[in-house]
Amino acid sequence: MDEKTNKMKNPFLVYIHGGTTFKKKRDYINYLKNKEINLEETKNWSGDYLKEELNSYFQIICPRMPCKEKANYFEWKIIFEKYLDLLKKEKKPLLFLGYSLGSIFLVKYFSENKVNLKILSIHLVAPPFDKTNSIEELSGGFKLKKDLSLLKKQIKNIYFYFSENDEIVPLYYKKRYQEQFLEAKFFVFKDKNGHFRVEKFPELIKNLKKF
Repeated sequence: MDEKTNKMKNPFLVYIHGGTTFKKKRDYINYLKNKEINLEETKNWSGDYLKEELNSYFQIICPRMPCKEKANYFEWKIIFEKYLDLLKKEKKPLLFLGYSLGSIFLVKYFSENKVNLKILSIHLVAPPFDKTNSIEELSGGFKLKKDLSLLKKQIKNIYFYFSENDEIVPLYYKKRYQEQFLEAKFFVFKDKNGHFRVEKFPELIKNLKKF
């Protein structure tokens, strides 16, 4: 069996990137004015590293969600469901991976929508819970409902990843998620440069390979 044929048999890994939300336009404009940019390519765990480490294990899908710097849940949902429609036709197992706003998007979606998919696991890196104690606001329709039990019913293996010195997603959110997901696996790190701004993430790779 050649490499291409073998890859086509692998499960899908769907990665949802992060983003920011703004309730007021003036805050968004100020964000753009103060945003630091540079000419050097930024390397991070969710880019080439993810594909290099997992390309032989999964078919990796990375949807580009609309306007990530002024994100809206309902706009993201439209694009996400287009991908789900295509994935359903493939009839293959899936894993979902979200980072930051992408994580809370997945929590919200699967806790509000029942899907007919074989989901092996979901991995939530630095997931916001609300806007408590964070330097960023959470608006744009991403607010979670009180009952998140539908996610647990649909996905058995749930992984959460937090960083102790994360200024955007404080460790307080871990407690809030633990109250909802007693059987989930939680990981807390000291060395992830705040909001997981690291080039490599071997602990995540190891867990993803467990399927």
